[in-house]
Amino acid sequence: MEKSCLLPFGIFLVLLLNISASVAAPTAESVYISFLQCLKNYTSSPDQVSNIIFAQTNASFSSVLEAYIRNARFNTTSTPKPLLVVTPLEEPHIQGAVICAKNIGIQLKIRSGGHDYEGISYVSDQPFIILDMFQFRNITVDVENKVAVVQAGATLGEVYYRIWEKSKVYGFPAGLCPTVGVGGHLSGGGYGNMLRKHGLSVDHVVDAKIVDVKGRILDKEAMGEDLFWAIKGGGGASFGVILSYTVKLVLVPEVVTVFKILKSLDKNENMTELVLQWQNVAPHTDDRLFMRLLLQPVSSKVVKKTKTIRATVMALFLGGADEVVTLMGKEFPALDLSKENCTEMSWIGSVLWWANFDNATKPQALLDRNVNSANFLKRKSDYVQKPLSKVELEGIWKKMIELGKTGFVFNPYGGKMSEVSSDATPFPHRAGNLFKIQYSVNWDEPGLELDNNYTSQARILYSYMTPFVSSNPRSAFLNYRDLDIGTNSFGNNTYEEGAVYGIKYFNRNFERLVKIKTVVDPENFFRNEQSIPTQTGLDTAASESDAGKLLHLSLYWNLMVKVVWLLIFEVFI
Repeated sequence: MEKSCLLPFGIFLVLLLNISASVAAPTAESVYISFLQCLKNYTSSPDQVSNIIFAQTNASFSSVLEAYIRNARFNTTSTPKPLLVVTPLEEPHIQGAVICAKNIGIQLKIRSGGHDYEGISYVSDQPFIILDMFQFRNITVDVENKVAVVQAGATLGEVYYRIWEKSKVYGFPAGLCPTVGVGGHLSGGGYGNMLRKHGLSVDHVVDAKIVDVKGRILDKEAMGEDLFWAIKGGGGASFGVILSYTVKLVLVPEVVTVFKILKSLDKNENMTELVLQWQNVAPHTDDRLFMRLLLQPVSSKVVKKTKTIRATVMALFLGGADEVVTLMGKEFPALDLSKENCTEMSWIGSVLWWANFDNATKPQALLDRNVNSANFLKRKSDYVQKPLSKVELEGIWKKMIELGKTGFVFNPYGGKMSEVSSDATPFPHRAGNLFKIQYSVNWDEPGLELDNNYTSQARILYSYMTPFVSSNPRSAFLNYRDLDIGTNSFGNNTYEEGAVYGIKYFNRNFERLVKIKTVVDPENFFRNEQSIPTQTGLDTAASESDAGKLLHLSLYWNLMVKVVWLLIFEVFI
């Protein structure tokens, strides 16, 4: 009996549909094979490339992915996972990763320490690859020339330790959490408890190395003034892959002083008066003094089963205890500071103290990356330009107690921050700002209901604060990443979308960042949910690059040949 030709052609059509779908949405396996073969062309040891690429089928995939997830909200079974995690060991690996991801037409996410509050460096709704820089962590300290070259995957704790190893009179002004990665911290601005004396981390960057969209390694001279300016506070991941920063060290005294003062609203300790005075003192006092103010709703020890507000002043003074006690006695009597409240120590000792280590801890503890550790959290930010009144503060206490969990961190400005021009770097929040607010809520247990509850609390408190903070724009801090203030969509990715959040983060500097982005990455390959858009706003990056299209067409043609042979087999055999 003669075979019908209808069945083979039916099979042919079905296979065509399946192939078309596979070309539109590449599988993890096909991406791994294509990426692996491509990356081998960018190393002197091609046989070792497979050791730095972790596909979803690799037994170590989950451990490598989860090691630097610092927000447990983005470490659930429903969280989108990368198709690959790439852990470069040398510069050509990074050059190759950029070129190969671009050729394949797949999004590249760049992670240094994983502390992005919204998980932007390791989560995406699009098929994506993570370029994880955690092994790219060399630090070279040159005390004679007062500089350090720090690779992007190093942590702040490692930076502080390596400086301390070489010198006891130099330090670097950066963040308080030792596990934060250098790449994200510095490219977003970077600040710490020496900002009133020495400004931001990026104010001390004198050179950098970056891999651009063409896979070239550029230093300050090669990248030009504009791009160098952009990656000092404009978010490096919008412009390329930061390889390293060269930073100037700053002098620190042999003896510094720290103290912590706590007062509660329910204990008749004049807590509200403390906060009123803090606003008028902390941004204006001696620039060697940084006094952070934490405000938290806590369980009352005076009235059971009720909440109260606790205020904590944590301070670093770049000098001795006697001097700061005298200063605070004159300027800040509500603090009621005595020498017994103070502890004198070395600068590296103060780094450990601020990181919540006890006084007996050795500096080597700063080398502990504390991987696979995260709680659930939400952060938001604001800037305050005029002091809050007593009535306004009392209303805030009432709202905080009503919500029950979300607290504030007030970080004072002034000093050096008021002396640097708002356009010296992309970070614009300089003179005119008294202090920055971080809205902070943490929780320990997983669950969508808890997530919604606590993130909603932070948003409600943020909304309540609208009359008291900066406006037109309501400013925000890039390193306190917050997707609530706007995102771009990969389907449109327009300038208009980018401006919604971009002007809040960068104010007038946003326009210059857009112009630079348009020049250095016109197809918007380096992109994320809050990246700098191009001037055209066209979603050229969402579509595949020309090389990527050729690769997919090649795969398509090879599969078509196989289908034709199957068809011939069915008809004639």
